[in-house]
Amino acid sequence: MHTISLNTPRAVERLVIGQATSDGAGVKLTRVLTHDLQQRLDPFLMLDHFASDNPGDYIAGFPDHPHRGFETVTYMIAGRMRHRDSAGHEGLLQNGGVQWMTAGRGLIHSEMPEQEAGVMEGFQLWLNLPGRDKMCPPWYRDIQSAEIPEFQRADGLTVRVISGESQGVRGAMARPATDFPTAPLYLDIHLPAGAEFHQALPESHHAFLYVYRGSIQVGAPTSATEVPSRRMAILGNSGDGVRLQAGADAARALLIAGQALHEPIAQYGPFVMNTRAQLMQAVEDYQNGRLA
Repeated sequence: MHTISLNTPRAVERLVIGQATSDGAGVKLTRVLTHDLQQRLDPFLMLDHFASDNPGDYIAGFPDHPHRGFETVTYMIAGRMRHRDSAGHEGLLQNGGVQWMTAGRGLIHSEMPEQEAGVMEGFQLWLNLPGRDKMCPPWYRDIQSAEIPEFQRADGLTVRVISGESQGVRGAMARPATDFPTAPLYLDIHLPAGAEFHQALPESHHAFLYVYRGSIQVGAPTSATEVPSRRMAILGNSGDGVRLQAGADAARALLIAGQALHEPIAQYGPFVMNTRAQLMQAVEDYQNGRLA
């Protein structure tokens, strides 16, 4: 395991409170990364956090719906969700697992709960594709919890490396178009009370932190910003990495970063392309049954 030492940790540029909303057939969730932040956090388009122990909040799930032009990354930390799509893929997403789906030129899929009681909690991230890849063939991978590399320190700190690289550990997910070192970074960080963690980041990467348990101090020790639970911290672009320190209680957070595409973003619901004409084509293809 590598030990990272930062000279100039990134500062918090802005704290964001997610918006309560619903999606699919009425699943209640918090939309953390919203449409107005897409250019600032390019290549990331959306982050949703769903969490409830009330089946009425999630049981209707996400019936058949289309996508084109981007990838979805769903990370489940409690509960079970069944995925099916028009390209013939099927899988069960369960505790600690990840579903990585490239919509590419288009598919229709559903994500339906496979439970009638208990807690369901997880996150869905939308990751934009560069224009050259937007019409690539659809692709899908289920990553079970045991397949996600982790490292642990003696003080109990645990980092799950879903994508990218941290402390010399490479993530579970890498594809030719997004291989190291340009792969997006997606870490689930579990910090014991008072523990500190450093992660190196290239300046070309936009980055944000979403705290979902406890609170975390972010930035240099003399000027750190406290990020409470259920808040997203947009991190400034200057600096050589991220310094985190848990408060008096244990904390958990997602650290997500990626290299900006610097391309136009044209979105209409579940279609994300570069131009209005491409969007109109996507809608026409969907209406005429031409998605995969």
